[in-house]
Amino acid sequence: QVRLVESGGGLVQAGGSLRLSCAASGFSVRINAMAWYRQAPGKQRELVARVSQFGVGDYADYVKGRFTIARDNAKNTVYLQMNSLRPEDTAVYYCNSQTNYVSWGQGTQVTVSS
Repeated sequence: QVRLVESGGGLVQAGGSLRLSCAASGFSVRINAMAWYRQAPGKQRELVARVSQFGVGDYADYVKGRFTIARDNAKNTVYLQMNSLRPEDTAVYYCNSQTNYVSWGQGTQVTVSS
């Protein structure tokens, strides 16, 4: 079954850190460009970070220096390490492939308090 399951979100104080996980089933993250997205209430889903098939990360300007995307091929899992979190980072975070169509998962809620 092709599936994405996000986890690791929660409530954190501004300046804190979270590590999000995206467990993929039915396809290999190693041969896919993978990305993290987020969607805040009343806003469109936006691209946060991506990692290429070669393991090269790329980031939205507002998370550069704070977030790191990585993959563990053995676990077929993509991670988003989020440091120095800000209230404006509050959103539901989703992962997905940028190479093949995969249905969206349920996402994981990140809430950053002031």
